[in-house]
Amino acid sequence: MNASSTSPLPAPYADIFELIAFGPEGNAEAEAAVRRRDALLTKPQGSLGRLEDIVAFLARWQGKPTPTLDNPMVAVFAGNHGVTAQGVSAYPADVTAQMVKNFTDGGAAISRICIQHELNLRVFELALELPTGDITVEPAMDDRMCAATIAYGMEAIAGRPDLVCIGEMGIGNTTVAAALLAGLFGGTGADWVGRGTGVDDAGLARKAEAVDRALALHRAGLTDPLSTLARLGGRELAAMLGAIIAARHHKIPVIIDGFVATAAAAVAHAITPSALDHCLFGHRSAESGHARALEAMGKAPLLDLGMRLGEGTGAALAAVIAKTALNLHTSMATFDQAGVSGRE
Repeated sequence: MNASSTSPLPAPYADIFELIAFGPEGNAEAEAAVRRRDALLTKPQGSLGRLEDIVAFLARWQGKPTPTLDNPMVAVFAGNHGVTAQGVSAYPADVTAQMVKNFTDGGAAISRICIQHELNLRVFELALELPTGDITVEPAMDDRMCAATIAYGMEAIAGRPDLVCIGEMGIGNTTVAAALLAGLFGGTGADWVGRGTGVDDAGLARKAEAVDRALALHRAGLTDPLSTLARLGGRELAAMLGAIIAARHHKIPVIIDGFVATAAAAVAHAITPSALDHCLFGHRSAESGHARALEAMGKAPLLDLGMRLGEGTGAALAAVIAKTALNLHTSMATFDQAGVSGRE
């Protein structure tokens, strides 16, 4: 599906579709200003590789010739999933709430990264006491709940950060992410599932089977990307999509985390690929379907560290790289300032 599609949408999604399909463009002049300054810095042009591109990206989507990272935020969305009843996770569902507490208590990996590197961490709980429907027997959400949760996610950027890193927590959510990606891009459960929290071979087979059962059950209802999200996804995926949409309209660049966050972003991509132009992908997860999803969307991640934790950790580390890139751009001497001869 793309922005020119004439396929009818369920009523709750009409405004959301418009927001995704017709988001504002970036500021080309702000990007050009970064490129002009970059050419004056004491280094060969292009020698900092993607670090230079990151600063230009920030300028383009913040709309400022000198971008800032004064208020970067990591937004972690937490939800629970009925599909855990199918034995698809190595951990029980109550771990989701326990880990949310660990985030706020400062004991989780994402907490420590944010504290060390001065990133603001916000955690959004999404009715953890009410898991979404088991996608092997019923839709995860109805259309109205899905639309409302997307709208809730849009409120996550109310503090007006200048960069948003999108992450998640939810036992069972690598299974629903695999199902969602299969629904959007095709393939079977075996094509998309990975070991998630560390399931054994039998658990991996259960995950693939659960995805295949969900795809077969909901096939007739996968009529558009938003309906596919409702039937196969989860609350945290819907909320992450909302945050991504809102960031575009408020001129806030985004860094997407791993497999599950990428599945949420893929919903926007399926409507129109340009909907993710304001997003960078922080890393390539060790979760097997992540590389497949990135390839399907034509996205090159910044990092590849063999991580598969979630929590926004890969996106947060990419934000550290972005802070470094911006510091180099703003604080390096120019050739004139340093008295260094430039290129002839």
